[in-house]
Amino acid sequence: MTGSRPTGDELVEVLAALSNPLRLRIVATLAGGRDYVSHLARVIGVSRPLLHMHLQRLEAAGLVVGSLELSEDGKAMKYFEVADFDFTLTPSALAEAVLTLTTADQKRGPAREEPS
Repeated sequence: MTGSRPTGDELVEVLAALSNPLRLRIVATLAGGRDYVSHLARVIGVSRPLLHMHLQRLEAAGLVVGSLELSEDGKAMKYFEVADFDFTLTPSALAEAVLTLTTADQKRGPAREEPS
């Protein structure tokens, strides 16, 4: 997500994904280079299932990218790396994003009303 402004829904998803301290730590750790799940879990100090849950949220938001690779001994390993993203939050960018909101729920607030 580089170069263009995110839609309201994309911005909500990205900000929600980054609102968790553990997910911030994951992105910060992966900023140093790609890593496989087991090693990343040890470095961060969490279980693999918990890490997977957070990585899925970050991947859904487009902040990290995962790829399955085979090790030299034939073992499948999931690697993750930070996706190329750049967000500039300004009042005008937020105002523009709000105009494109389509998701409505109690946690995210009302969606944009469609003209009749």
